[in-house]
Amino acid sequence: MIGSLRGTVTRIGADHALIEIGGIGYRVVAGPALLGKLRVGSEASVFTHHLVREDQQALFGFATTEELAFFELLMTVSQVGPRLALAITAAHPVTKLQLAIVTDDVDVYTAVSGVGRKTAQRIILELKEKVHAAGIAVGPGTTDSDVVAALESLGYAAGEARRAAGAVAGVDGALDARIKAALQELARSR
Repeated sequence: MIGSLRGTVTRIGADHALIEIGGIGYRVVAGPALLGKLRVGSEASVFTHHLVREDQQALFGFATTEELAFFELLMTVSQVGPRLALAITAAHPVTKLQLAIVTDDVDVYTAVSGVGRKTAQRIILELKEKVHAAGIAVGPGTTDSDVVAALESLGYAAGEARRAAGAVAGVDGALDARIKAALQELARSR
């Protein structure tokens, strides 16, 4: 599988970029934010999700590993395909999308074109269940290392997760409240 690409941008389309590496052009489908940063003739480095199906192969590109991880998490939700997952990931910062799951904020998702209320509720329900299964919301009495582990399981780098957890170390309450505060801290620092 192709996990990342670094090469020369040879073309930028409405929803994709062509990145040439060793004489081969890779078509990378990406959101407007990433496409806006790329320049024809300059070198680009993108993290990719290589989608392989019976009838199709596609590369989806992201500027950060956090965006890639959240895209892949969205792809696990029933009736959310790669195009919708990309639209959601491109619509808001990942921290805002994660915070919406923790706080049951359906409106963040319904603001994305193509996401209705039922789909938004399904995304929140299914991802919240996965987050709970990963041990993120186990209840009160857990340590800040649990906050770090939760943030890492959401795709944040270890150092970034430790800094956010340290910044909210004084927050009292259940683990859910501390994770929410750490996600808000991450959103502020970006």
